[in-house]
Amino acid sequence: MLVGSTKITKGTSDGRMLMDMRERAARDPNRFWAEQASLLEWFRSWDEVLYWNPPFAKWFINGLINASYNALDRHTPSKGDKVAIYWQGEDDDERRSITYRDMHREVNRVANALKGLGLRKGDRVTIYMPMVPELPIAMLACSRIGVIHSVVFSGFSAGALADRLNDSRSRLIITADGYYRRGKVINLKDNVDSALNACKSVEHIIILKRLIDGSSNASSSKGRSDVPYIDWHDIVDDQDANCEPEMVESNEPLFILYTSGTTGKPKGIVHSTGGYLTYANATFRWIFGIRDEDVYFCTADIGWVTGHSYVVYAPMLNATTIIMYEGTPDYPSVHRWFELIERYKATIFYTTPTALRMLMRYNIEYAKAHNLSSLRLLGTVGEPINPEVWLWYYKVVGEERCPIVDTWWQTETGAAMIANAAGIELLPMKPGSASIPLPGIDAVVVDDDGNEVRGEKGYLIVKRPWPGLMLTIWGDDERYKQVYWSRFSNAYYSADYAIVDEDGYFWLLGRADEVLKVAGHRLGTMEVESAIVAHQAVAEAAVIGKADAIKGEGIVVFVVPKQGYADYNELRVSIMKHVENTLGPIARPEQIYFVGKLPKTRSGKIMRRVLKAIVNNAQIGDTTTLEDEASIDEVRRIYEEFKKVTG
Repeated sequence: MLVGSTKITKGTSDGRMLMDMRERAARDPNRFWAEQASLLEWFRSWDEVLYWNPPFAKWFINGLINASYNALDRHTPSKGDKVAIYWQGEDDDERRSITYRDMHREVNRVANALKGLGLRKGDRVTIYMPMVPELPIAMLACSRIGVIHSVVFSGFSAGALADRLNDSRSRLIITADGYYRRGKVINLKDNVDSALNACKSVEHIIILKRLIDGSSNASSSKGRSDVPYIDWHDIVDDQDANCEPEMVESNEPLFILYTSGTTGKPKGIVHSTGGYLTYANATFRWIFGIRDEDVYFCTADIGWVTGHSYVVYAPMLNATTIIMYEGTPDYPSVHRWFELIERYKATIFYTTPTALRMLMRYNIEYAKAHNLSSLRLLGTVGEPINPEVWLWYYKVVGEERCPIVDTWWQTETGAAMIANAAGIELLPMKPGSASIPLPGIDAVVVDDDGNEVRGEKGYLIVKRPWPGLMLTIWGDDERYKQVYWSRFSNAYYSADYAIVDEDGYFWLLGRADEVLKVAGHRLGTMEVESAIVAHQAVAEAAVIGKADAIKGEGIVVFVVPKQGYADYNELRVSIMKHVENTLGPIARPEQIYFVGKLPKTRSGKIMRRVLKAIVNNAQIGDTTTLEDEASIDEVRRIYEEFKKVTG
C-alpha cells in the first residue's frame, strides 16, 4: 500500500464529537458498552458487563436476549409494511419484495418446523443455500429457538461441506436443489448427497426447490437412504405463524462460521448472541449513520461474515431495507449492480475493492450510464483498497459527493474495527486508509518485540476485548489461544500488517503471512500489488513468489490490463520501471504475464495459491470455489507459451 497524506475533506467537522466518544469509551469501557447494549431489547438485564479471563471474554453475563426478536418482533407493530428485502434473481424477471411482516411470519413458521423435527436450544443446523431470501429466514428461525446456525458458502465443495458438518455435528441441513450463476445451473443437491456419506450426525434435510425447470430430483437422497429430503414448502407452509422466541443467555453461541481452511483444518469461529448483536448493531449505526428511509445494498454473500453482520443481523436490527442479489456483478453485463442501484434507489453501496478493480477495467462511466443520484454513502470491505481504486470509486460511482467508508475487520472480530465513522462524525478522508479505530477499540501497530510503532510497518493488534470478539474456536479452546493470543501477551493478534501515520490513520498492508522473501528482504504481496495497480494501464494484479535457488523467491505478476492497451512488451517494461520507482529495485518483478481474467473465488477473492502452484509446477488442489475454470486454463496456457518463447 502506498501510504500517502492526501486528504479529501468532506463537511466542516473537526472530529471532536468522535474523539470525545472514543475517550469516553476508553475511560469507562464497561459503562460505554452497557449503553450500546441498551439499544437492544433484553428479556432480562445483565448482572455484569464483562468477565475477562484472558483470552476468553464473556459479555453481559446472565442477560437474556433473542436475535430474531430484536430483528423482527420489535419492528413489526410499527414497521411491518416496510420492505425488508428487495430480492433480485440473476434472471431480471425474478424479483421479490418482502416486508418485515412477511419476514416475521416466515421465520416463525420455519422455527416451528425446526421444533417439529426435534431441534432444541444448542443444537447445530448447517445452512447451505444460495443468495435467496430463505437463507436469512432460516438463520433467524434458528436464532428464534436458540439453535446455532452454521452457514456454509454455496460455492464450497461436497468435501468442504462434509468437513464443516462433521466438525459442528449438525443435526439438520437446510439447502436448495441449486441456483443460477452466469446463466448456468449450479446443482447443490449433488454436493449434499456426496457430503452425507461421511456425515453421521445429520438426521434431516430441508430442501428449497429453487430451480425453475424442476430438473433436480429433490425428494430422494443418493447419500444416505435413512435421511430423505423434506420439501421446504411441505414442512413450512402449514406451520403456525407464531413461535415464542427462546430466551438465550448472552454468551450462548448465535452461530459458527468456518474460515476457508485453505492452509489447514477449517476453524469454526464461534460468536456469542448478546455481545455480537450489540457490537454489530453499534458499528452499523456508527459507520453508515443509518436512516429510516435508507435502501442499503451490500454485495457480500451471506456465506461470509460480512453477509452475516451487514446483510442480515445489523440491518434488520435497525429495520433497514436491503437489496439482495443472487448473481455476479458482471452478468449479464458489467452494469448489473448499477442497474439495481438505479432500480431500487439505493442510498448506501458497500462492496469489495476486488469487485471495483474488475469494474474499472471496462472504462465505463457508470454515473453517465445510470442515475446514481440516490446514493449518499459508499463503503468497502474485504481487503485493503488501493488509493487509485478509492479515487475511481469516489469520482465515478460517487460523483465526488458520496463519502467512502473503508472498513477493516475479520471473521473473528464480528464486525468492523477500523473505519471512518460517518454516522457519528465524518473525518477527513485519505484515499486508501481505513481511518482510525472505532470507539471502544484499542488497536495499535507493534514491531516484532511488541513495541508500539508509528510511521513504519508492523503488526496490527488489539489490546482490549470488545463485545464482537469471538468466543472461541468450536471445540478447540487451545487452538484459539495459540492462533490469536500467543504472539503478543494479552493482545489479539490479527496477523495483518499495517502502518499508522502521523495523524493516527491506519493503512492496512495485507496478511503478515502473505510475504515474499526476496534476497533476504520481506515484501508484502499487497504492497507490490498496490504499486502495480497504481500504473495507469493496470486494472487488476496478482503477485506471487516463484522458488529461486539464489534469491529464495522471485516476484511473478499476473496482470489484467485495462481496455485499450495492446503492446504487452512495452507495457511490461513500463510496469517494471514503475515498480522500481515506487518500491525500489528489490521489488522489480522477474516476469509479468498478461491475462484476460484472474482466477477468483465466487466471493471475488483472487486465488493466488492457484497461480503459485502453476508457476512452481505444484498441485493446484481444490478449485470448487473457483468462479470460472477457464481462467486457470488461460493462465496455464499463457505461462507455458511464454516459457517456450523465453526458453
